[in-house]
Amino acid sequence: MDIQQIDTRHGTANQPNFSNGNCQPYTGVPFGMNYFAPQTTDQKGSWWFHPEDRVFQGYRLTHQPSSWMGDFSHFVMTPFTGELPENTLFHAQSSYRPEESIFAPTHVSIRQLRDGTQSTLIPSMYGGILTIDYSKKESGLLLTFPGKYSLNVKDSHTVFGQITHFAGSEDPDFTFYFVLKFNQPLLAKTRVTNSGEQADSIPLYFGDVRNLVAQLGTSFISEEQAHYNLNQELHQKAADYLKNSRNQWQDYFDRIKIEHHDPKQTRTFYHNLYRTFLFPQTFYEIDANGQKIHYDTTSRTVKSGVLYTNNGFWDTYKTVYPLYSLIAVEKYEEMLEGFLNSYNETGFLPKWLSPDERGLMPGTLIDAVIADAAVKGIREDLMEKFLEAMHKGATVQSANQNYGRQGTKDYLEYGYVPSTYHESINHTLDYAYSDFCISQVAKVLGKEKINQHYQQQALNYQNVFDQQTGFMRAKDVDGTFREPFSAIRWGQDYAEGSAWQSSFAVYHDFAGLIKAHGGKQKFEEKLIELCNQAPSFEVGGYGFEIHEMSEMAAIEFGQLAISNQPSFHYPYLFSYIGKPEMAQPLLKQLLTQTFDDTPTGYPGDEDNGSMAAWYIFNSLGFYPVTPGTGEYVIGMPLLDKATIALSNGKTLTIETSPNQPQHQFIHKVKRKNLPHTDLFFTYEDLLEGGTISYRLGIVPHAAYHHESALPYSLSEEID
Repeated sequence: MDIQQIDTRHGTANQPNFSNGNCQPYTGVPFGMNYFAPQTTDQKGSWWFHPEDRVFQGYRLTHQPSSWMGDFSHFVMTPFTGELPENTLFHAQSSYRPEESIFAPTHVSIRQLRDGTQSTLIPSMYGGILTIDYSKKESGLLLTFPGKYSLNVKDSHTVFGQITHFAGSEDPDFTFYFVLKFNQPLLAKTRVTNSGEQADSIPLYFGDVRNLVAQLGTSFISEEQAHYNLNQELHQKAADYLKNSRNQWQDYFDRIKIEHHDPKQTRTFYHNLYRTFLFPQTFYEIDANGQKIHYDTTSRTVKSGVLYTNNGFWDTYKTVYPLYSLIAVEKYEEMLEGFLNSYNETGFLPKWLSPDERGLMPGTLIDAVIADAAVKGIREDLMEKFLEAMHKGATVQSANQNYGRQGTKDYLEYGYVPSTYHESINHTLDYAYSDFCISQVAKVLGKEKINQHYQQQALNYQNVFDQQTGFMRAKDVDGTFREPFSAIRWGQDYAEGSAWQSSFAVYHDFAGLIKAHGGKQKFEEKLIELCNQAPSFEVGGYGFEIHEMSEMAAIEFGQLAISNQPSFHYPYLFSYIGKPEMAQPLLKQLLTQTFDDTPTGYPGDEDNGSMAAWYIFNSLGFYPVTPGTGEYVIGMPLLDKATIALSNGKTLTIETSPNQPQHQFIHKVKRKNLPHTDLFFTYEDLLEGGTISYRLGIVPHAAYHHESALPYSLSEEID
C-alpha cells in the first residue's frame, strides 16, 4: 500500500473516559524528532484533536507520546488573514471540512473555510515546510506557545524562538529551539522581541501576499544547531520534502506486503503498520562535523551519541521490539545504544521516557528488550554493560523513585513485594520476569553463576500465588494474604486490572504456573472461566470507573481485556496446555471485531505501537509471548498472504488457505513444505525465510502435542 493512502486519524476518536486508541493524527518521518497534527481544541488538555471537530486551530508541533503523558516543547502555527481583534487562538481559528482534508503520514493539508486559506505542512526529521496560499489580503501566521517562551525577529525573513515547557524533566530549564525562515518579508510591526512566562500567541504579519513558504528547523541542543538543521534543507522545495518523507515511510512499509480478499482488512493492517514506526522518537541530532549528539537533561550538557525518547517499556517490550528484530534490526540496534546512553547518564536503565525518566508503571521491563536482543545476537557488543545495568537495577534501591525498581530491598528479602507497596502484585511478577531476562543475558555471556542465581529468583512468582483461589494475591511482610479478596476488584494490588488481568504474567514459566494450579486440566478450567464470564468489575482501589474498566466491559470478551497490554498473551495460554485450537476462533474474533481502520479502530489505548504491533503479529499468525526466548507462538493467521522482507535480506512468505469467516481453526501448518508440529517458531527459523503455509478448517483439529512441542517454560529447563 502507498503510504499516502494511510489516514492518520486512525484511532483518534477519544475522550478521557473512553479510549479508541488515544492516538493523535501524526504526520512526520518514521521515528521523527517532531510530529505535526492539526489542533482542533485548546480546551481539553491532552485531547487536543478529535476527528469529528470541525474547527481548525492550527498545526501543532508536538512531542506527545500519550494523552496520559501530555505534551512537551510544543507550539501551534495558525495561518490567518486580517487584523485580529485579540491575539488568541480563539480569534484566529477557522472552521474546516475534515472530509476534504489530507491526513497522511507524509503531509497534512487543510483549507480554512473562514477565509479560503489553503495550507500544507510537510515534515522532515528536524523540521519541515509549511506552504500557505491566501485568498485575502493582510496575510499572517499566529504562533501560540504553551508556557515560558521567547521569540525574536532575527531579520526580515527569519524568526527564532525558544520554548521552556516540559513534563517532569530533570532539567527545569529544558529548552526547545526553533527557527522559521520565510520566502516573504515580515512587516515592520512584527520586529519586536517577545517573551513570556505563560501561554501566549504572537502574530507575524506579511501584508498583501498570496503565497507564503515557511521552512522550519528545530533542535533540543541550541539555537546554532536549529539553524544548522534548517540550513541542511534550505535548498529544498516542498516537492523535495514530500518525496523524502514518502521515501522514508515507503521503505518501512514495503518490508511487509500483504494480501487479503477484504480491502478493509488490508487497510486495517497497514494503518497498524504505520503506528509501529512512530515511537520511540529520535532524540539526537547531527552536528556540523557529522557527529551524533544529544542533550542530556541529567547533567544539563550536550553529549555525544544517540538517544531516543517517548516510550513506555511496560507496554512496548511485548510486541514492538520483537517486530523490529525481524524487519528493522538496524533501528533496533541503534535504539539499544541509546537506551544504554540513558543508563550511563542517569545510573539506571529507563522505564518510561518523556523526555527523560518519568518512573511510571510497574517493573523494569526494558530488561525484556535487552534479553530479546541478547538471545537473537543483536548488539552483542553492548551486552556486558547491559548485564551490569540490569544487575544494578535488580539490587540497588534508587533514592529517586523514578529510577529502578520499587521495593527492591523488600523483594530481595521476602521474595515478593509486600502489600504496603502500591500494585505490589504487578511489581512482584514483573521483577520475576525481569530476573529471568537477566539470567538469559548472563547465559548468552557464559556467566553461569549469575544465570543460575537469577533463574532461581525468577521463580519468585510462586510466593504470591494462592492455590486456594488460583490467583496472585498481595501479602504483607508476615506472609499473610490481604483480606477480603475479590477476583474482580481493580487497583490497589493490581495495575490497571484485577486479579483476572494480573495473575497470568508469568511469561517465562507457564509450565510452573500450570503445575501450581494443579495441572493442565485445572488450568484449562481456569482459562475457560476467565473467558466465559461477564466482563464484571469492581472499582476497588481506584474508587471510580477508569477507562480500562469501561473498555473491557464494552467488548464482551469476558475478563480477557484485550484493551490493555497485560491481556495481550491470554489467548496463547491454551498453547501451553497443548490445546491451541481453543484459542484460534478467539484470536480471529479479536482481530476482526475489536480492530478496524477507522477513528474508533482500537479496543483501548494503542500505546506507542504496542497494540498496533500486537495486531501485526496476530494477523501473520504468530506472537512473541515471551521476549527473551526468541520464540514466536503460533496463533491464528488473518491474512491470505504476507511477504516479509527480513532484515537479513531474506524473504519470509506466509500463505493461508482457505480463509473465509467460517474457517476458524488451523487444520495443519507446513514450514518449507514440511509438516510443522511445534506450537511455535524460533527466531532463527524465521530468519531463514522460505514459506509458512497455514491450512485452515471449519472444525477444530485437536492433536496430542509432546512436551517438547510446547513453547518455552523455565521449569522445564531447570528441572
